[in-house]
Amino acid sequence: MRPTFHPFLVNTPFDDPCLFINFLFENRALAFDLGEITSLAPRDILKLTHVFVSHTHIDHFAGFDRFLRLALGRDREVHLFGPENFLNNISGKIGAYTWNLIDSYEKSLRLQVTEVTSRGMQTQWYRCQDRFAPDAPAQFLPWTGILLEEPGFTVSTTILDHGTPCLGFCLKERFHINIKKEALDAQGLEPGPWLQSFKKSLYEQAPPDTSITVPAGDTIRTFELAVLARDIALITPGQKIVYITDVAFSPANIEKIIAFARNADHLFIEAYFLNADRETAREKKHLTAAQAGELAGRSGARRFTVFHVSPRYMDRLAAIEQEARQAYDRFSI
Repeated sequence: MRPTFHPFLVNTPFDDPCLFINFLFENRALAFDLGEITSLAPRDILKLTHVFVSHTHIDHFAGFDRFLRLALGRDREVHLFGPENFLNNISGKIGAYTWNLIDSYEKSLRLQVTEVTSRGMQTQWYRCQDRFAPDAPAQFLPWTGILLEEPGFTVSTTILDHGTPCLGFCLKERFHINIKKEALDAQGLEPGPWLQSFKKSLYEQAPPDTSITVPAGDTIRTFELAVLARDIALITPGQKIVYITDVAFSPANIEKIIAFARNADHLFIEAYFLNADRETAREKKHLTAAQAGELAGRSGARRFTVFHVSPRYMDRLAAIEQEARQAYDRFSI
């Protein structure tokens, strides 16, 4: 069965963090962090509808400039989320450029930027047509932990400590709708945009007798939602993808991470140092490979991938992965 979300790390474990998440059957993607992204094809960068930035250290945010350059002159609305001071960070990035010729652009890029703190969330719009100058005060929303909520999935966050607030992210699918290809063939139906409407109706719990129209060659066929779901769909638990990076191995962080990543299908977690260098890790507020494996095991993650490894271990990635795996096996619940 094919998953809805296809996450992959854009760079090697020793390079800038960016987890890119493609959507099955949609020209759409999300990103957790936005480090250097030159290895991503422009067509993939332009799939992004939402970008979630853990914190704005340069290795996690340097890709914003490439994203902005590619998105300029396009009729696109993109949403960005980041930690405390994120609105100032975005304003500083945008304010570094001169926009006197931008009035000639026929299409307008629109950025909705949200700063996430324990006190709440502030959202500000930056529009190309306004030379990216905010034309209204930021809107304030109370803290809920939910950054994005759509019929099929949510993206939530937890605020962790890296000497500065650092966000962890969780993409959780409500449930997964598996389309049975053999059932489509038996009905004489072709995959197409109608499948997204069908899934949307299921996610939104539309009435069972809701009519679903399906193109079939030169004709249009109509099915009741419940009947079509029974015939062509298999409902299974949804995916849970969690992303944790740049955190101290402190009691508060440990408690938050274990709860946040509980039963994740795939946990992406930093492993910046080997455990032999745990004192350096403590000083720099990063995880060791053993600590990453322990957190993955104690949270019950079904699968985990370590990334964001210090370049000092460039020829010792196998040791990092082995140390994390041994700790995972030791602490698995």
